[in-house]
Amino acid sequence: MASKPSDMVMTSDDATGGPGPMPVKIVVAGGFAVGKTTFIGSISEIEPLTTEAALTKVSEGVDDTSKVSTKTTTTVAMDFGRITLGDDLILYLFGTPGQDRFWFMWDELVRGAIGAVVLIDTRRLEECFPAVDYFEENQIPFVVGMNCFDGDSTHSPDDVREALAVSPDTPVLLIDARERVSTRDTLLELVQHALVRATA
Repeated sequence: MASKPSDMVMTSDDATGGPGPMPVKIVVAGGFAVGKTTFIGSISEIEPLTTEAALTKVSEGVDDTSKVSTKTTTTVAMDFGRITLGDDLILYLFGTPGQDRFWFMWDELVRGAIGAVVLIDTRRLEECFPAVDYFEENQIPFVVGMNCFDGDSTHSPDDVREALAVSPDTPVLLIDARERVSTRDTLLELVQHALVRATA
């Protein structure tokens, strides 16, 4: 079971002994090929750590690439990145693998996180249901990021909210995982949402 939001935030001191930036852990989750690696890569101030492996014949019939035919690699452990926001906040981003067979890793990756960004591809909406269920069942704050592939979305945020049956206070956002500003705004929305949930 993941920690409660009130247990997740740590404090740190800088080299001068004063309060340094607060480190915050965030998980970027979702189904196969929804843009998690791209999301982290677009914002990380360090070279992202990725565990991408080539899709091979072995994965045929296991990973459905019919709607993402250009997908040639997949995350098999996690992605990791870091972004400093202002003088008081450092976000550590952990991307989960999307395939069902790697879900045994989620509990460890999520431990200590204040919340999650659940990325979805509206062309394959059903693939995000397990991620949404996971965070709801573990009472972990999350926002839904509708990644606009080809610059467009096939559904509106209201339609997606209804389809996912998420709570009214859960943000559902149109985003572009390739764009740094869009990624930053999504992360800020999550931090704000998690703070509201933690103090409620």
